[in-house]
Parts: sequence; C-alpha cells; structure tokens
Amino acid sequence: MKTYSVTFLPDEKTVQAAAGKSVLEAAIVAGIPVNSVCAGEGVCGKCRVIVKSGKVEAEPNGFLTRREIQRGMALACRTFIQGNVVVEIPPESRISGIPQLASEDAIRFGRISERVGEGAAFPRNPLSGKEYLELPEPSLTDNIADQERIYRELQGRRNLPTMQMGLSILQKLPELLRESRWKVTALLGYRGGTTEVIEIEPGDTSARHLGIALDVGTTTVVAHLVDLQSSETLATKAKYNSQISLGDDVISRIMYSRTNERLKQLRDLVVNDINDLITGLVMDAKVRFHDVAYIVCAGNTTMVHLLLGLNPANIRREPYVPCAAMPPVIRAAEIGIKINPRGLLLALPCVSSYVGGDVVADVLVTGMTDSTDLSLLIDLGTNGELVIGNSDWLVCCSASAGPSFEGGGITCGMRATDGAIEHISLLPGGETAECSVVGGGKPLGICGSGLIDAIAELLRNGCIDRRGRFVPKGCSAKMIRETESGEKEFVICPGKGTVLGKDIVLTEADIDNLIHSKGSIYMAAECLLAHVDLTFNDIKHIYIAGGFGNYLNIERAVEIGLLPDVDRNRFHFVGNGSVQGAKMALLSQDALHYIQERIAGAMTDFELSSDHKYMNEYSSCLFLPHTNIEKFPSLKKRTEN
Repeated sequence: MKTYSVTFLPDEKTVQAAAGKSVLEAAIVAGIPVNSVCAGEGVCGKCRVIVKSGKVEAEPNGFLTRREIQRGMALACRTFIQGNVVVEIPPESRISGIPQLASEDAIRFGRISERVGEGAAFPRNPLSGKEYLELPEPSLTDNIADQERIYRELQGRRNLPTMQMGLSILQKLPELLRESRWKVTALLGYRGGTTEVIEIEPGDTSARHLGIALDVGTTTVVAHLVDLQSSETLATKAKYNSQISLGDDVISRIMYSRTNERLKQLRDLVVNDINDLITGLVMDAKVRFHDVAYIVCAGNTTMVHLLLGLNPANIRREPYVPCAAMPPVIRAAEIGIKINPRGLLLALPCVSSYVGGDVVADVLVTGMTDSTDLSLLIDLGTNGELVIGNSDWLVCCSASAGPSFEGGGITCGMRATDGAIEHISLLPGGETAECSVVGGGKPLGICGSGLIDAIAELLRNGCIDRRGRFVPKGCSAKMIRETESGEKEFVICPGKGTVLGKDIVLTEADIDNLIHSKGSIYMAAECLLAHVDLTFNDIKHIYIAGGFGNYLNIERAVEIGLLPDVDRNRFHFVGNGSVQGAKMALLSQDALHYIQERIAGAMTDFELSSDHKYMNEYSSCLFLPHTNIEKFPSLKKRTEN
C-alpha cells in the first residue's frame, strides 16, 4: 500500500501514513494528542485541523461553516490522506501540557497516608522487600542446594511459608553466589499469597528499593515514586491519558477497541504514558529504573482492562460482566512497562464493570469502613461512582455523567490545563467581575469547575431561569446575544481578552449538558440512599473524590443541584484517593488484604439501569437546582427573601 508523509505544524513532526488513513490516526502515530471526544466517529466536531497543503479527501460534516472550509479547516477524523500533506493543529484542538489540577493534586497529596505505619490502622509491610544475606558456605555437613540455602536464610528472618524462584534466577544462581562470596541481596515480591524471589543481587543493595503507586484514570495518569525502605514519596508526576484521542469516556474507548489491533493500540498509548512518567520520576529522584521493583495500579474497570490488554467488550453489554475483577500479579515487562525487568505489577480489584479499583482505593483512604457513622463517597468524573456505608456494610453504584465536567460537549469547554477558566464571579447584570485562569494569563476556554461557577452565578443574578434558559431582562444586553442559528449565548470573556482572539461563550445547550450531568449524579445518590432506606439527612460524612472534585466550590455545586443541601461541614475533600490507596497497598500487605476482603469483597453493587425510581425521576433533576425546591431549603429561603 502506498504511503505518504504527513507533517504537523507547529510541531514540525513528520510521519508516514498509508493512503486512506485519517489525519487523526496519523497524529496519534506522531504522538500528538488531538481532542476527539467521540473516538474518531465524526460526531463531536472537536478535532479541527487546518490542511495547509497536499491532497486529502474530506467527508462532509455539519460542524464547519463554509468560510472555515474555505480556510482549509477540516475534521481530523473525517479527513483522509491521499498524498503528502502539511497539517496545522490549532490550540483549541490540542490536548497539551500537564493537567494542572492533577499535577497539583499529586504534589498536595504526595505524602503517605497516616493510616500506614507504626501505631496506624495498617502495619508497614511493603509488597516488595529487600534482604541482605551473608550465607554460610556449603560444606559436607551443610550441603543443601543453593536455592534452599537462600530460602532457609529468608525464612529464618521473615514469616514466608510459601516461596518461589524463577528459572532465569536459578540459571545464574551458582556463579553469582560464589563470585559474590555468598554475600547477596534478595529482592522479594508479594504475589497473591506467595513470595517470589524476584532477583538476587551481589553485595548489599538493600538501600536501593523503590515502588510506584499509579492512578490510571480515563483523563489523567498520575504516578508517585515511593522509597520502600523509608515510605517517603520521592517524586510525583501527572499527564493526560493519551487514549483521549480515541475517545473521551470509557464507552467510546470500549467501542473503539473492538479489534485486537485497536485494543493493542489503546494499551500501547497508556503504557507509553506510564513509561514517560516513570522516566520523569527516575530522573527527578536521580535513581535507577532497575531499582523500581513493584507497581500498584488503581483505575476504573475499563482502564485496567485496556492497560492489561483484556477485552472490555462485555463491560458495556448486559449483564455487564468484566473479563477479570481481580487480575493476577504480572511482570510489568509483560505489557511493556520499563522498570526492573522482573519487577511486578498489581492492579487493585474492581467491584463491577463500572465500579473499579480507583473507587475501592477511595474507600480505603477515607476510612469510612472504620466507623459506624454512615458516609457517602462521590467520585466525580465522566463516570460518577458512589458508595454508601460504614464498618458493617457497603453499597455502590455508578452513573454516566458524560464529559461536561471535563469540558467535553461544551462549546468553549476544555480540561483543567493551562488557559482554562477554573473560577468565575459575575457582577449584577451578568458582566464578568473576576476570572481565575489555570496557569495565569489569558483564557483559552473554560473547565468543569468554571462552568459550575458560571451557571451558579447566572442563576443567582437572574440571568437564567431554573430550566437553564437565558432571561434577557436579567442580564445586560451586551452579555447575551443570538447566534446565526437562533441560539442564545452568554459572553464570558470577549475575544480581545482571550488567547485565540475569539469570544469565550456559554450557550443554552452547554448549560443543558451540565444540567444533565449534575442531574445524573444527584439522582444516583438519591436512588442509592432510597435503596437502603436512607436520606441525605442520615449521612454524617460526604466525601468528594477525584481531581476535579477536589477543586469544586461546594456552595456553587449545591446551588445548581449537583450536591445535596446539607450542613457544609459534612463535606470532605479526598483528593486523588486512587493514587493514595494504591500507595497504601504498596506499603502494606495488610492494607491490600483489607481492600480485597473488607472493601471490594464486601461491597454490593446496585445497578441503576434496573431501578425504576432513577429512570422515572431523573427528569426532576433537570432543573436548577431541582423541580422540588423543598429539597434545597437554604436556596428556597434565599429565593423567598
């Protein structure tokens, strides 16, 4: 098949692509993440590029105006290569930079939880250990095999009833022991009830012993490098999950992965991300890849499947059955992760197709299973997960919130990276009083927390009604305008003050998208509570997890009906509980056993799709804050005054 060169500007990257391949596919090969919410299906209109020169075949679409097409603009997923091409990727179509909120969260929660260590809930006994051994030399009276000699010494120091050693270690063992004069260091790894001798190193290398706690999220990947001797977090890194270019949410990625080739492509993308993070961690901490012996990974069920190359197809098909709920411990090298070649990787167990190891980790970190007090955990994201319970029982569910919390499906929406409006306040009449921009400088778009602020402010100032429709009399005329299609939009920031020189706006369709997202989360919480005969008033603690949730303004979230109207002191931010829980498991075998048996093994999954209350009453949440204002007494009081 004939191939052509595709050059991407302003990156100046050139790759070869077969005739008929899309520009989006070529961008992925070039390592340039392009915004594609719909996994290249041509239905989101986000992957806009400018064809500067060359021959392409572009399918017609309804997202581009005639003027834009004349300028050479096209959708990367619907534009197919027919010759050598030069393509420019504009800023609004890029997934670039470090995800600011995830990065800050990684630093903020870099220290190990106080729940592991002396006098804490879980003792410190890492999943990987090192033991320096000075072995007695063999003699006629002590002539046991080399392997058993090591086992004997280790079992004399640790309670290790079941041990194993790989063939490659055994093949090198006789020479290594004798050349090192029987002074060696054994690298050990916990492997599902047994302890493996991962490696035998000459001399005393016990001081060099590292592990990684990993959060593989749908949007971001976060990694912490941990010294397994001291429990100190040496470095933290975060970046966007490159799978974003093939779908914004888990459903679109499952649909994309329908062939073995595509499944491998998705796996390779996230593995490359992980390797990039590990490289950065190792360089920052000035250590060796070889000294990283163990990785504990937390992620939702789909992300773990895609990482391990497991077919996720049945996750989205009734009765929603994953390939594995508790994947086996594997060598990280089996999937291409670059640490010690014999280093191990463990994925935290999931509960169901849509409640994964990240939520299980959140529960561990909150300590909600340590008390008889009733708690509610809400992990906010594209897929919202909720858990209710205490030390006696746990019930969970999931709700598809859609991508609007991450800026997806929003006219000027973007993720929380440099240039995103993260907080906003309005003056009476609707004019913008203050905008907080991630990274400072001029805004490029608006992220989820900014959207919630904007809608709450518009509602508070009478610029929109409770259905999310603009009220022209409530805002100054210059702030609300009508588009060519007849849709009304609100100008958040005029073009002269933005990066692209284009107005940043909020449309009624944008507001409607966010209303549907917030309604999904609120109704899921209400239904889950009703399922166990409880109300929000019975809940003593409400934990908000996830990178997005940690930067949420609680008051604004209540005003739009995302969170219940209860005493604000009940709300607690968890931060990235996923990576924190992974770190706790990495540093304590007891914490891992607790996760497996007392959390994942004891949690009951409630399927919302079979709940008539959810399906029948969901529409009542599609108002600001709700059709029944009695559920939000503080807001009712405000409107009455």
